[in-house]
Amino acid sequence: MTVTTKASKISPLDPTAAEPFYRQIYRRFRGAIASGLLKPGDRIPSARALTKELGLARGTIEAAYSLLSAEGYIQARGQAGTVVTPDLEPRMPVAIPVPKSNSSIAVPSFRPDSILPFQMGLPALDMFPRKIWARLGARCVRAMQPSDMIHPSVYGLPALRAEIAAYLQVSRGIDCSSSQIFVTSGYRHTIELIGHALLKAGDRVWLENPGYPPTREVWEHMKITAVSVPVDREGMVVSDGVGLAPRARAAVVTPAHQSPLCVSLSLPRRLALLDWAARNNAWIVEDDYDGEYRYVSRPLPALKSLDRDGRVLYAGTFSKVLFPSLRLAYLVVPESQVERFEEVTQALAGGSPELTQAIVTAFITEGHFARHIQRMRKLYAERREATAAGLEAVLGKQLRIDSQPGGMHLILRLQGRRSDRRLVARMRQEGLYAEALTDWTKGTDGAPALLLSFTNVSSQRTAENLGRRILRLI
Repeated sequence: MTVTTKASKISPLDPTAAEPFYRQIYRRFRGAIASGLLKPGDRIPSARALTKELGLARGTIEAAYSLLSAEGYIQARGQAGTVVTPDLEPRMPVAIPVPKSNSSIAVPSFRPDSILPFQMGLPALDMFPRKIWARLGARCVRAMQPSDMIHPSVYGLPALRAEIAAYLQVSRGIDCSSSQIFVTSGYRHTIELIGHALLKAGDRVWLENPGYPPTREVWEHMKITAVSVPVDREGMVVSDGVGLAPRARAAVVTPAHQSPLCVSLSLPRRLALLDWAARNNAWIVEDDYDGEYRYVSRPLPALKSLDRDGRVLYAGTFSKVLFPSLRLAYLVVPESQVERFEEVTQALAGGSPELTQAIVTAFITEGHFARHIQRMRKLYAERREATAAGLEAVLGKQLRIDSQPGGMHLILRLQGRRSDRRLVARMRQEGLYAEALTDWTKGTDGAPALLLSFTNVSSQRTAENLGRRILRLI
């Protein structure tokens, strides 16, 4: 059946079956209701609409509907149409068993579709200006013209690209034109785009260790070899990278707040990295996922602002500063590579929804974006302090919290020989979120620690209560 309701997901009729059509229709609707595909109160197609859709006699459809009505599955509501009986008790779908893993320790998901205490990757959702966003959204919808309803530009909405370029010039010290901005659907899409444009299977790429696991996963799927380069208090140890893979084709770094240790890449290391890239005709991917959120001083200039040889690609995202479900990120490419990225984007990208891009553009143009970042920077400084104080008051004997200049999460170092993966698994079972530092570390030398976001922890008392829940699991 192919109708424009939930009934469109019901299996098609079989003209070769011995069972008459009205019985097939009856059985399919009954099965959809029993499985929960059609829920109590859902509207189903009228007999006239279904007659036209299926090309059957009106009497065939009415016979099926009469049988469904007689058994209490549907009700006719006159001009309101026909609906699944509102107070019907549907059968629960049969649960599909999940294969058990050989390991008793849960594997982290980057990122889960949930909102749990301490969940990584989420901004302060309770403080987002939803009323302003709704007003801008309604205005953009009202202003839509036929020209706004065609396929979107695969490079990104021109107005949004211009706003991003202007924002980066002021806030991150990056001198770029709108033509160098490519709007993507998220960080993974950004990395994939870079891989297709500049790298090939078998190339070697430096990755920070510990570092963001999805980066390694994307490269592995593209048959690109990841080289794990250690991180210390000054960020990626560039000299170690040179020793491990001097001819690597690229390096992926998080200079503002190293992910996940939150240290900043020192100026000598930045210059050494830029020098290595220039001498070896290599690329640097600067992942500036939350560079706006530094609490001890002004945000650091981007590594891209020091690039004089056109070797740095700057990756930014709206997930951390607005909200993840936007699925909007962006990439700044060297001017010499604009044509290459246009070619690859034309071949592989479908473009992001133009309406969403238009709302973000209006949000930036009217000054809401800058004000929101300023408010969040102040709020996160307060929430970080409150969360750290609350957890230390309860868990001070079991762990130590790293001191860090910025970012959106805390690092809790476990005392003794405790397993961070095992504790994370227990926390997930109790409805608490955490990620294990050892899951972000390649090799066996990683020290156990918990990664906990503080952005949605509203007070020190809340943190203390959550800390007590963790304490029971240690």
